[in-house]
Amino acid sequence: MTEPTTDLPTYTARKPPNAETSEQLRARIPGWGADLDPADRPAVPRERFDPGTSGAHWEFPERQPEKWPRERSIEHAILTPVFGTSCPPKGLSGAIRKFSYRRYSEGRAAHWLLLVAADRVDAWESHLRSFASPRPDNPITQTGVLAEFTRHGIASRRGRRRADVVHQGLDPLIVAGPWLVAAGAVVVGTRALLRRARG
Repeated sequence: MTEPTTDLPTYTARKPPNAETSEQLRARIPGWGADLDPADRPAVPRERFDPGTSGAHWEFPERQPEKWPRERSIEHAILTPVFGTSCPPKGLSGAIRKFSYRRYSEGRAAHWLLLVAADRVDAWESHLRSFASPRPDNPITQTGVLAEFTRHGIASRRGRRRADVVHQGLDPLIVAGPWLVAAGAVVVGTRALLRRARG
């Protein structure tokens, strides 16, 4: 049995103590504690608190080893006993993710917007890495653009009252736009290098 590294009873059967009393919470939050009285709970009398029936043979679960500093929500005093390791944070996207967890609560929109931005950055990091590999990404075949012309993409949307028709005009810009900007940057950069080499 692994013991927690803090006095907080997180991830155990014991209920953690409230930061405020029931009276303080009830005065501050309308409707708080509506189910405190067991008679008001729909599950009563069938509800019963018996942690021994869970089948767990530990008081605190064995902790997974942390091979690198993992990001955790600022709401949690300790890292969860089990966590994913398939996608360790790396590069600029990893730095954005770590900043999001270190700075913002999960209840803030900024936390999730930063994570979405990190996913986009990660996608572009992967695209750039692919160009150094024997099989670089192919934006024509891998974005599904050809299916619009070979699988009746436009005809399947016409007159069918589909919700995705609203953003159909933006799709080429969102999918192809970044690739065109990147290709333009490569062309401009190559021309600048050639002019410098000639001059």
